[in-house]
Amino acid sequence: MGDFSIILVICVLVIILFAALIAILSRYRKCPSDKILVVYGKVGTDEMGNPRSAKCIHGGAAFIVPVIQSYQYLDLTPISMNVDLRNALSKQNIRINVPSRFTVGISTEPGVMQNAAERLLGLKLVEIQELAKDIIFGQLRLIIATMDIEEINADRDKFLVAVSKNVEIELKKIGLRLINVNVTDITDESGYLNALGKEAAAKAVNDAKKSVAEQNRDGEIGQANAQQEQRVKVAAANAAAIEGENESRVAVADSEASRREREAEALRRATAAEAVQQAKAKQEAYAAQQEAEQTRAALEKATQKADVIVKTEIAKEKAEIDAEAEAEVIRRKARGEADAIFAKMQAEAKGQQEILTRQAEGMRAIVEAAGGDANAAVKLLIAEKLEDLVAIQVEAIKNIKIDKVTVWDSGAGNGDGQSSTAGFISGMMKAVPPLNELFKQAGMELPEFLGKEIEEAAAERAAKLAAEEDVPHVETEIVDESAE
Repeated sequence: MGDFSIILVICVLVIILFAALIAILSRYRKCPSDKILVVYGKVGTDEMGNPRSAKCIHGGAAFIVPVIQSYQYLDLTPISMNVDLRNALSKQNIRINVPSRFTVGISTEPGVMQNAAERLLGLKLVEIQELAKDIIFGQLRLIIATMDIEEINADRDKFLVAVSKNVEIELKKIGLRLINVNVTDITDESGYLNALGKEAAAKAVNDAKKSVAEQNRDGEIGQANAQQEQRVKVAAANAAAIEGENESRVAVADSEASRREREAEALRRATAAEAVQQAKAKQEAYAAQQEAEQTRAALEKATQKADVIVKTEIAKEKAEIDAEAEAEVIRRKARGEADAIFAKMQAEAKGQQEILTRQAEGMRAIVEAAGGDANAAVKLLIAEKLEDLVAIQVEAIKNIKIDKVTVWDSGAGNGDGQSSTAGFISGMMKAVPPLNELFKQAGMELPEFLGKEIEEAAAERAAKLAAEEDVPHVETEIVDESAE
C-alpha cells in the first residue's frame, strides 16, 4: 500500500505538470508568414515611456500572458479593387474618366504595422477595401486637378509615379501599402482625347507615307549599285575559285596519303594496345577472383562465428539479466517485508508508549488529588477497586455445591466457651482467604487497621452464623458422641 500510494502521488504530480505545460504551450503563439500577430493589453511602453496600445509581430512568435494580454491576427493577403473614377476635373477644366485597378495590402513596416493594429484590427477585408477605395478616390482627383490631359494621356509613367507617391502616403496612415497601380483607357465626354488621337494618327500616316517614298528611292539606287558590284565580284570570284580548286586537289591528294599512313600506324598501335589490354584484363580478372574467394572465406568464417559465438554471448547476457532481475525482485520483496514489520512494531511501540504515558498521567493526577501522599493515593485506588476484588473472590467459590456436611460433635466445648460445631463453622469461614491475603497475593498491602477490621468482621459473622446454625447451601448433621 505504501508503494502504491507513492506511485499514485507521482502519477498525479506528472498529470498536473503535464496539464500546466500544455496550458503554457497553448499560450505560445507563432505568427504565420502571411499574417501579423497583434498582442494587445499590457504590452509595455514605447521609447518615450508612454503605454503602448499593441505589439505587432511578423515572422516570429510570442508568449501571450493570461488574463492581462490577448491577441488577434491581421491578414496580409493583397486586396485588389477597381477604382472607376468618373468626371474628374483636370487642370484644363475638362472632365475625364480614369478607370484603374489598385492592389493594396497591410504593410509590414514597424511604424505602419502599429497604425494597422490601431486602425484596422477587427475589420473585415471588405471594410478595409472600402476604406482604401475612399482614400484612393480623393488622391486621384487631387492629382488629376494638377495635370493637363495631354500630360496624363501621353506621360503615363509620370502620372503613375504621382499617384503612387500621394496614395502611398495616405494609405500608410491607416497601415496599408500600395502594391500595384494599373490605369486603363482614359476618356472624356467632350471628345478632346479622341481629337488628339485622330490628329496623332493622321500625322503618323503622313510620316509613314513620306518614309515609304524615301525608302523606295533609296532602294532603286542601291539596287543598281549592287548589280554593278555583283558582276565585278562574280568574275573575280570565278578566277579565284578555279585556282582554289587546283590547290584543293593537290591538298586533297597529300591529305589522302597522310591519312592512309596514319591509319596504318593507328591500326598497328591499336592491335598492340588491344593485346596488352587483354592481358591486363585477364590479370585483373584473376586478381579479382582471388580477392572474391578470400572475401567469401572471410564471410563464411564471420557467419560461423556469428551463428555460434554471438548466440552463446546472447544466451549468457540473457541469463545474467534474468538472474539480476530475479535478485532485484527478491531484494525488493525482502525490503518491503522488513519495512512492513518495522512499521508494525513501530506502531505497536507507539501505542504501548501512549498507554503507559496515559496511565502515568492518571497516576500523577491521583497523587496530586491525594495532596502528594502516595499511601493515600493507593488507598483511593483500593477503595475504588474493593467491590471488584470481593466480587472476584466470591466468584471463585460460589459454584461449589455442598449437598451435605456431617459434623460429629462430642458436646464438649472449647476453652473459649464455644461448641465444637461453632468451632467447625468458624474454621470453615476462616478457610476463605481474608481480603488482606487476597491483596498480598496481588502484590499489594492494605492498611493495617483495614485488614484487622475485615478479619474481625468475618469472625463475628461466622460465629453468628454458627450460633444460629443457619448457613446457606450447607446441610449440617450433628452427632452427639456422648449419647453413644
